[in-house]
Amino acid sequence: MNRQRGLALSALLVWGVVITLVAILVIRVLPEVMDYYKIRQAVKAVAAESGGKTVAELRQAFGKYAEVEHIKTLAPAELDIFKEENQVVIAFAYEKRIPWPEMSAC
Repeated sequence: MNRQRGLALSALLVWGVVITLVAILVIRVLPEVMDYYKIRQAVKAVAAESGGKTVAELRQAFGKYAEVEHIKTLAPAELDIFKEENQVVIAFAYEKRIPWPEMSAC
């Protein structure tokens, strides 16, 4: 006896909806995640070159990195720069809310 293989139309529709929702989520979140990693990379580069620089010079260096990398989420003035055990520590915190598209009834 031959067994049927494959998906029913209802299962195909359910998987289509699931894949669409995941794709929308990734499309909405991925740019923000990439922006965070750009900021992190710029902060690490500035911290690596921080030997003997003042806070203003470090903020200016971050501003240059931000301009090159098109970082608009975090301004140089929002960086927390301080010294801890003879090492420069650069910290940042920001909040980014990603609105979920509203589903309107047609």
